Amino acid sequence: MSRKVLILGAGKIGGAIVDLLHASGDYDITLADTDAAFLKQAGGKKAKTEKVDVANGKALAKLAKGQSAVLSALPFFLNPGVAAVCAEIGAHYFDLTEDVATTRAVRSVAKKASTAFAPQCGLAPGFISIVANHLAKGFDTLREVHMRVGALPQFPANGLKYNLTWSTDGLINEYCNPCEAIYEGKLLDVMPLEGLEHFSLDGIDYECFNTSGGLGTLCESLNGKVQSLNYKTVRYPGHRDIMKLLLEDLRLRDRRDLLKDIMEKSVPITHQDVVLIFVTVTGTKDGRLTQETYAKKIYAREIEGKLMSAIQITTAAGICAMLDLQGDGKLPKKGFIRQEMCDLDAFLANRFGKYYA
Repeated sequence: MSRKVLILGAGKIGGAIVDLLHASGDYDITLADTDAAFLKQAGGKKAKTEKVDVANGKALAKLAKGQSAVLSALPFFLNPGVAAVCAEIGAHYFDLTEDVATTRAVRSVAKKASTAFAPQCGLAPGFISIVANHLAKGFDTLREVHMRVGALPQFPANGLKYNLTWSTDGLINEYCNPCEAIYEGKLLDVMPLEGLEHFSLDGIDYECFNTSGGLGTLCESLNGKVQSLNYKTVRYPGHRDIMKLLLEDLRLRDRRDLLKDIMEKSVPITHQDVVLIFVTVTGTKDGRLTQETYAKKIYAREIEGKLMSAIQITTAAGICAMLDLQGDGKLPKKGFIRQEMCDLDAFLANRFGKYYA
């Protein structure tokens, strides 16, 4: 019997979620959005489509009633309202948010709900926390947990050395909001775009710097257990300085709508991208100071006859795997689900998680 799910948002990620779930044959899919053209393109014959204003709680509740789960591929600021509707009608909730305040709002809703609420089910936050927690559990004591993730063009061809690969709202949010970290055993906020580092992997030079939201709830989970915990976004060298000029010197952090407009009209999207995942954990094992690293590159590829970008694959596969695992009883049936509650081996063995393997 097919499990009924409602997907909100018919953009690049919502369409990829539809493709993956439809190919499994185990889900009865409804796709909702305010844009009829997006619905036609992303839904096709793979999902029932509904044009609806997802910000309208009553309309959303009417549409979502009877669904087993609701998956949000919407901008982060719409998710608290979606979570409230899920609690009201008794549906499980999954999202892809990187926004810290949004996750706190979802957690608050989950406290009184009879169903499961799993925010941050993408790449970072999401899979990166599953990897980091898996490595950390293998140590007797922890010193450092450092997480680095980048979604990058394979062929950078502009001054930013960057192409848009996902939500512009989410990108700007990461570059502007305070970032959680643990430093010398203390939980604190650090500034975005700071903490610049350089490293090489497979002969390619990269830089990384603080961005908001990528840690998910891992700071809370490992607080008191680790001396240093941080998350940084990976880019090609020079990107950070240009973004700092735009956001700080030209004060576009205070005019985010203008910055979004500039980026979407000037920086092209690309499907020729690569996702870089780099986690390093240092601590003691059997009395010896030891370091373990997880490094992975995931490239764009064709899935079910359609070219998907690496960020589409990793983000959509993340939320689909969590949906599967929760339905199979490998994650809680009720309450707030942290990404690090998921077992890495179970995730990678999943039919959707395999795209990370």
